[in-house]
Amino acid sequence: MADTSREIESQPDVWRQGIALADVGRAALAAPGERMLVLGCGTSWFMAQCVAELREAAGLGETDAVCASEFVPRRRYDRVVALTRSGTSTEVLDALQRVDAYKVAVTAVAGQPVDDLVDERILLDFADERSVVQTRFPTTLLAMVRAGFGADLGHLVADGEAALRAPLPTDPAGIEHLVFLGTGWTVGLAHEAALKVREAAQAWSESYPAMDYRHGPVAVAGTKSLVWSFGGTPAELDDTVRGAGATPYRDDRDPLAQLVLAQRFAVALAAHKGLDPDRPRLLTRSVILR
Repeated sequence: MADTSREIESQPDVWRQGIALADVGRAALAAPGERMLVLGCGTSWFMAQCVAELREAAGLGETDAVCASEFVPRRRYDRVVALTRSGTSTEVLDALQRVDAYKVAVTAVAGQPVDDLVDERILLDFADERSVVQTRFPTTLLAMVRAGFGADLGHLVADGEAALRAPLPTDPAGIEHLVFLGTGWTVGLAHEAALKVREAAQAWSESYPAMDYRHGPVAVAGTKSLVWSFGGTPAELDDTVRGAGATPYRDDRDPLAQLVLAQRFAVALAAHKGLDPDRPRLLTRSVILR
């Protein structure tokens, strides 16, 4: 089995381990009342968006999510959290050196340069990946964070297992354009799902806050478009999608389980196009600038 597919299928098992670290996640990332910045690049930036929304929604304090390459130290933070699977991404390391605050890294590999720049590290090495394309590290991170912030995730593992068995929403051979929609913390998941399609299948994919879809993006939808909603997006959007000739998709599983299905769809689309998702075009495990 290819690394990407194997790691997708392992997610329910590693989520159990992530949820078991709820107290660790809460101690390092909840920090009630503190102003927090969450940094990341690529997938980790989208996870930062999810974490920031989840933290504020839980009433824990003001939280910003910033792409590390765009970080400019304009305001004061009590705590800065860097999300970095490899612990080596240049832009994340540079950003950490330019901010004065208590610093936490969430990573999958010990002994990397990020360790020397932070006060505390959460190591999710059991969720590390061989694949360039991230799947189980970011979802395990979110499982830990959600549990640490008080969410009831008793259903999550079962939903993830169901998503591994579920049929794909449609035949990838009939799809040329994917749009992912989210609301609240699932906007970050929508961005991540679209990125998986671009990385694994080199395909046209977009992502938006759900209610913004009618403010322009729907104009390019057509008969070969699949519009996929994460979380509690308004059901009436499906009528807009159908009116454009496109196919809407939503289900009632946990949003992380819905992301598992989207990951599977990206891999299936790659296979249809004759691509190897373990060797994505122009990508490496970590972006290191010299």
